[in-house]
Amino acid sequence: MEHLQNLAGALPKALPAHACFAIIAPAGPARLDPESVRQWFAARGYQCRIYPGVAEAQGYLAGSDQQRLGDLHAAFADPQVDAILCMRGGYGSMRLLDGLDFELIARHPKPLIGYSDITALHTAINRHLGMVTFHGGMLNADLLGDKQEPTLSSLLAQLSGRLGQGAEIVHPAAYPLTTVVPGVASGQLVGGNLSLLGATIGTLAEVETQDSILFIEDVNEPLFRVDRLLTQLRLAGKLDGVRGVLVGDFAGITVAAMTPLLQDIFGPLDVPVLAGWRSGHCDPNVCLPLGARVRLDSEGQRLVLEQGLFKAAPSP
Repeated sequence: MEHLQNLAGALPKALPAHACFAIIAPAGPARLDPESVRQWFAARGYQCRIYPGVAEAQGYLAGSDQQRLGDLHAAFADPQVDAILCMRGGYGSMRLLDGLDFELIARHPKPLIGYSDITALHTAINRHLGMVTFHGGMLNADLLGDKQEPTLSSLLAQLSGRLGQGAEIVHPAAYPLTTVVPGVASGQLVGGNLSLLGATIGTLAEVETQDSILFIEDVNEPLFRVDRLLTQLRLAGKLDGVRGVLVGDFAGITVAAMTPLLQDIFGPLDVPVLAGWRSGHCDPNVCLPLGARVRLDSEGQRLVLEQGLFKAAPSP
């Protein structure tokens, strides 16, 4: 990857007026009514371009690996596309990793949005290109239904460039947070779905945690499996350089039930730990800019951007 060093760190542009979203399916399939999707975007002042693989399905995959990878590359390369929105998670993103054209992505930087299985793409792009990507609501899973705010507004606030250096990423007050370990720390926000973080160790998408604020979330994992996954990260040395931990939603496990495990795993690190953040397989699903430098204040229960996310303001 040494030849990518001169390309790394490229910032995309913030969404312009009437931005065009590419809709791709790098992982699992889902039924989609193209006309309803176009109407949904038009009602919000945007356009969309639905890529061919979205209409395909091969069992638990949304089309062949070649089709899904081709759609991803085509969306990055398309000069008419301003942001890339994943349709859903499931499984399949890992199968694309060894085919990723990092040079193409670096030459056409634009926001990539998704979570869950999309974690594999986030960590690969963050690690090798230093590009900010967005752990936010997906089309089929979050945006087309009656999901609560601020799922959409938090995503658009970040993509539009309205949140700059020093801005707080607001968490909904209706969902109390828990300070597991008090403190303040700064670092690069990395992570995503805990199962994917474990599965990608030893691959080119292995998460880089040195000097980081580690974010984790998951779904359908009982507490003992969460323990196993966190212990795997610890034994792999992935907690050694962590400066702080932001714990997202673990669907089916309350923060109270998780707190003893979080204290056991992260307490010895003596870093701030904040739990109950509504990001992940939950409603609402607050957007997080993975790869961006942030400050975590677990006692004040705040997450603040320490960098801008885009190289230019949106068009007036």
